[in-house]
Amino acid sequence: MKSTIAAILALAATAQATVQGFDISHYQSSVNYAGAYAAGARFVIIKATEGTTYTDPSFSTHYTGATNAGLIRGGYHFAHPGETTGAAQADYFITHGGGWSGDGITLPGMLDLESEGGATCWGLSTSAMVAWIKAFSDRYHSQTGRYPMLYTNPSWWTSCTGNSNAFVSTNPLVLARYASAPGTIPGGWPYQTIWQNSDSYAYGGDSDIFNGSLDNLRKLATG
Repeated sequence: MKSTIAAILALAATAQATVQGFDISHYQSSVNYAGAYAAGARFVIIKATEGTTYTDPSFSTHYTGATNAGLIRGGYHFAHPGETTGAAQADYFITHGGGWSGDGITLPGMLDLESEGGATCWGLSTSAMVAWIKAFSDRYHSQTGRYPMLYTNPSWWTSCTGNSNAFVSTNPLVLARYASAPGTIPGGWPYQTIWQNSDSYAYGGDSDIFNGSLDNLRKLATG
């Protein structure tokens, strides 16, 4: 599986093409999936869960709407590191919509790593944070056969993991940076797989750009 991920990322890195996408949650109560598809979007990442107690109330509606519009889609989990184990949160995510199947239209799940309120690094040391992420990633892999994508920004990754390069060969990077270019990539990744380049997308949610062709995107969804 590591070699498969590496091949996908290598293809994405060398490709000149990009694919528009977006991500959404219940904050987007109405999403124009068909309009997004007509405008060129081909994928959407949908919030499914947080921690081990919260499920996004719009997940099923969004997932069905995205599927009906022909979009490649997947779920994401907003991490609460340290509140419960990484393995427990991976299980919760998988049980509530974040699983993966090799149908060619389902992205591997995404682990959303960022601060919330005053919990900059959720009270964890850098080594404990890396261990927590690894526990989530390993459990997700053992249950689905895929490693999750990791969503983060350079500041958080540097502060909270010590700019760890532990996930370069396994987990695709989803980089959050609202700018005209991705900029410096954290964590030893040579490039991002997906770049969240704006917190505003015309058809709903945040704008995401896949670093590769549509064929590369389909390979990411296929495994």
